[in-house]
Amino acid sequence: MAEQINMGVRRFGAVNWVGTVTLAQREVRRFMNVWSQTVMAPLINAGLLLMIFTIAIGPGRGDVMGVPFMVFLAPGILTMTVIQNAFANTSSSLASAKVGGNIVDTLMPPLSALELLVGYIAGALARGWLVAIVIALGSWLFLGVGLTHPLWFVVFVTLGSMFMGGLGMIGGIFANKFDQLSAIQNFLITPLAFLSGTFYSIEALPGPMQTMSHANPFFYIIDGVRFGTIGVSDSSPWIGLVVVAGATALVLVIVWRWLAQGFRLKP
Repeated sequence: MAEQINMGVRRFGAVNWVGTVTLAQREVRRFMNVWSQTVMAPLINAGLLLMIFTIAIGPGRGDVMGVPFMVFLAPGILTMTVIQNAFANTSSSLASAKVGGNIVDTLMPPLSALELLVGYIAGALARGWLVAIVIALGSWLFLGVGLTHPLWFVVFVTLGSMFMGGLGMIGGIFANKFDQLSAIQNFLITPLAFLSGTFYSIEALPGPMQTMSHANPFFYIIDGVRFGTIGVSDSSPWIGLVVVAGATALVLVIVWRWLAQGFRLKP
């Protein structure tokens, strides 16, 4: 009886650190087992995008917001790659477990909804930061792009990875088939990422589209990372911090509630 009570305290009271860390390690090992796809592929894709823009546009594009176009472009490509990988990490993990019928292996251990959330988000953070570091090093080596405001860079990469990891969990929980998950990524995540200032300053947009961009959390993530990297931005990083932190908190609360209820997870 005493043992059952202790297990209950561990389950609902004190944090199950062993289980939470084990889940986080599983998520990290899962993407590191295919490092050529999760680390090398994003670096190659980012490099190809920069090369294509250099060849297609070249120096004739002129400066954007007072910096060379390729320097302006590098943080946008970095952020787009980070958020796509953070989303893919949690969404593919949950969707694969559901489709494969082994989601019960994650739900049965004595882990609370909050502990499950922390474990999955830790994996998204690890993948997002690994990709960010690799691409940032490449940008520094080949373009000379450093970090003007390192703290802002750290804050927005971290919040962006957490936000997208949470959205990935929403997508993975909601989707019952891989084509549903692909639809979410193709028709929601990718358009929002491309239409949020990745390749351009939103000052070039007409008034109504600028207003729409300011309602897009993806814009503030990209704009914040750009400010941290090269010191220029379309909006105040403080406004971006409030918007992204608020959006991240909302997404994580939704995921926590869904995990606590077993929404679309329990058979």
